[in-house]
Amino acid sequence: MLNHPLDPLSLSEISAISLAIRTYVAQDAKIKALKFVTATLVPPGKKKVLAFLGIPIAPGQKPESPPAVLERRATVDFIDPVNGNTYNANLLLKVKEWVVEEVTKLPASVHPQITVEELIACEDALRADKRVLKLIEEIGVTPEQLHADGWSIGYDERFPQSRRIQQCLLFARLDKDENFYAHPLDFIPILDSNTYEIIHIDFAAARSNTKQTKFNSIPPSIDSDQTVAASRERIHPPLERFDYLSDLRPGKPERTDIKPLHVVQPEGVSFSIDGHVLSWQKWKMHVAFSAREGIALSAITYDDDGELRPLFYRVSLAEMVVPYGEPIHPHPRKFAFDVGEYGIGTQAMELSLGCDCLGTIAYMPGHYIGHNGEPVVIDNAICIHEEDAGILWKHADFRIGGRSASVRSRRLVVSMICTVANYEYCMYYQFLQDGSINLEVRMTGILNLYVTPKDADPEAERHGTVVAPQITAHYHQHLFSLRIDPMIDGLSNTVTETDIVADSAPTGSAENWAGNAFTTRTRALESLKAGDGARLYDAASDRRWKIVNRARKHYASGQPVGFALHGVRGVASTLLARPDSLAARRAGFSRRTLWVVPDNEDKHGTSQRMWPAGRYVPQTRGEATDVVDVWARGTPNEDKIADEDIVVFVTFGATHIPRPEDFPVMPAEHVILSLKPWSFFKQNPSLDVPASKDVRSVRAFPDISTGHGHVPAEVIPEAAACCS
Repeated sequence: MLNHPLDPLSLSEISAISLAIRTYVAQDAKIKALKFVTATLVPPGKKKVLAFLGIPIAPGQKPESPPAVLERRATVDFIDPVNGNTYNANLLLKVKEWVVEEVTKLPASVHPQITVEELIACEDALRADKRVLKLIEEIGVTPEQLHADGWSIGYDERFPQSRRIQQCLLFARLDKDENFYAHPLDFIPILDSNTYEIIHIDFAAARSNTKQTKFNSIPPSIDSDQTVAASRERIHPPLERFDYLSDLRPGKPERTDIKPLHVVQPEGVSFSIDGHVLSWQKWKMHVAFSAREGIALSAITYDDDGELRPLFYRVSLAEMVVPYGEPIHPHPRKFAFDVGEYGIGTQAMELSLGCDCLGTIAYMPGHYIGHNGEPVVIDNAICIHEEDAGILWKHADFRIGGRSASVRSRRLVVSMICTVANYEYCMYYQFLQDGSINLEVRMTGILNLYVTPKDADPEAERHGTVVAPQITAHYHQHLFSLRIDPMIDGLSNTVTETDIVADSAPTGSAENWAGNAFTTRTRALESLKAGDGARLYDAASDRRWKIVNRARKHYASGQPVGFALHGVRGVASTLLARPDSLAARRAGFSRRTLWVVPDNEDKHGTSQRMWPAGRYVPQTRGEATDVVDVWARGTPNEDKIADEDIVVFVTFGATHIPRPEDFPVMPAEHVILSLKPWSFFKQNPSLDVPASKDVRSVRAFPDISTGHGHVPAEVIPEAAACCS
């Protein structure tokens, strides 16, 4: 028996669902084989879930009566690799048996996400291809040394959309365990992910010491491409080693002047977990592993002095795109949608105690469906722990004897680390005692690298950085889309936009004699037709947005209760590719900072506005209609976005101009987005956090003078009142 209607499909459910589909399609002679791709819970309607959980949907109201029955549904994508057809199946749990309600054949151009198994299989396919073997032999690479990162093809009009294909970025591992990314190869094979046939091989042009800056970036035809490749001088991979593992760096010992630092909670943690329900101090939420999004947080509430206040129905990283800025073919194909094309949850690492998370740790596993219909399990996929977060608040008053109040902040962190080919994405959802929520994404791992000729001039690289001899890291962006399904004191929410501007009254006037006045200019986003559904950050006015409930106002400020979006780092980042580019058409969400659209539920009450770049992303060419930039245009019957059940998508990220210091492994780059209460609480909600003095904290150098002359260290007074 499941404790919560939003619990992800269990291991036994995945097995039962795949068996039900096998039984169902056995009667269809047109389906020759099954390759399972996704199996996902289809949650019940929002109002039904909130009623079941006892969460009110409007301020001052009691929760609605819980439904007698909550249906449990699932949706599955699978492929017949024999005929190349893709299917979607919808299932319903009846009593204790999963029943297939319908199976739909998808259009030939529609492809579900690329699987981990498909990405891994590309290496064996490459090593079995005679053309690939001949090409690596020409540059001194053996089959055993050949390694490949499978990537989505993005979109390439030279290949039929009906074929499920990926591009393979190649490298050579010259010695056991060494960093093969230091040896990129000069060609990119194209692979059919169903047949594992190498259907084409691409060669990129390379800038040389001529300082030539203009190249023909138009993709050549399939036939002419092979002619050019045959006549082009091959580029041998660089042979110098650039390792990051300490045991592979002889003569470069690790630092020895670092003393241990331990995170200790002798009395245990302050949070509790019941199934997937996580409670910490006044916070409560549902935590689930999502094969597509990684971490999905739902039913987030706060206990405000005994009042249960709903905050967010669901928060997740719904999409991300990594567009590269090198125009020379075939590099423009590199704009990976790590959520929609791969499913970032399927790339999650098994976390290590004491390495990836420090202190007293709780873990949750993750699992997803494999090609054979059985679950693939990731132990320790989600880490839950507490961290010290510095000063929460402090003040000292010299008038009352210098008495000081100093309260340290603690935060609850729900995290996951995903390895997507060369990159690592570390995602941290942080809940703080002042009522704030942060999403911090740290990007590390290894740059995407390509080989350049020995005579190449680094100054000729206009779209990348030469990080080591013959190794170029191209300019690129990491753009994330955070999906926020708010329920700020209920489901009728509005987004307001605030600009900070100089006061219009001139200097010397009675209203602004010193000329120093500035003020805020706030308006509600009311209408899709007015363009309110798609907003762009304005740095000049320090633009910010709040999600508010206008049915409830703060007793003092008079402002509606709400949560403000604060971009600590990265909120100004949007797509740099031209508006009519293929990247912009496929990743329309990345062109604006904020999107506000009405939620739209199907007949079962399930939201249809989950994925800003569309449900099926691989090999799209920008014609999808189930995307946020289409939703934001509205329809004749759908225009109002104020005082409604809305969904908010926030674009944030980083533009990465690689440095040599980012090689061979990149120090973590941070982007942070924050949701802060604004006129939501009566006053500082963390006033009741007790001050504490860590009795294990000691002076590092007690013999050094502290201003008390030559008083022995053992009698130097401590600031005993610092935490009173």
